[in-house]
Amino acid sequence: MDAKRVARLGLLVALAMVLSWVESLVPVVIPGVKLGLTNLVVIFALYRMSAAEAWLLSLVRVVLVAMTFGNAFSLWYSLAGAVLSLLVMMLLKKSGRFSLLGVSLAGAVCHNIGQILVAMAVLRSAAAAAYLPFLLLTGTAAGVCIGIAGAVLVQRVRF
Repeated sequence: MDAKRVARLGLLVALAMVLSWVESLVPVVIPGVKLGLTNLVVIFALYRMSAAEAWLLSLVRVVLVAMTFGNAFSLWYSLAGAVLSLLVMMLLKKSGRFSLLGVSLAGAVCHNIGQILVAMAVLRSAAAAAYLPFLLLTGTAAGVCIGIAGAVLVQRVRF
């Protein structure tokens, strides 16, 4: 990877960290519900950089955010959500059958599913799945909003 790509990747990681910090300032009214602002950066990387760079960005972001604002539990929840989300988004994008909005929406929903799977493993109970319908509803709303904003960014920002 050349120096220019490393610098761009560094900028996107820094932006994701800032957006994560901004998101941490928003009071948590409902546990598990977030705006998903950092997914704007991941969506942008997915459409403007290589798949390997999108993976690197996402994983570095998850680890740094957990080390800065979270703990070991938040790392596992975020990692599960990020991996499942990015995997599904990459597959849908590659299929060519989904718009950026659809890719974002699926990513948000899969992020929630990944986190619920970790919760079920940690609690050793399927009871956590009862929270999934609510998370899917809020995740859908967040995915649509991030998808709209992401489409504008991908279209207008040359990187």
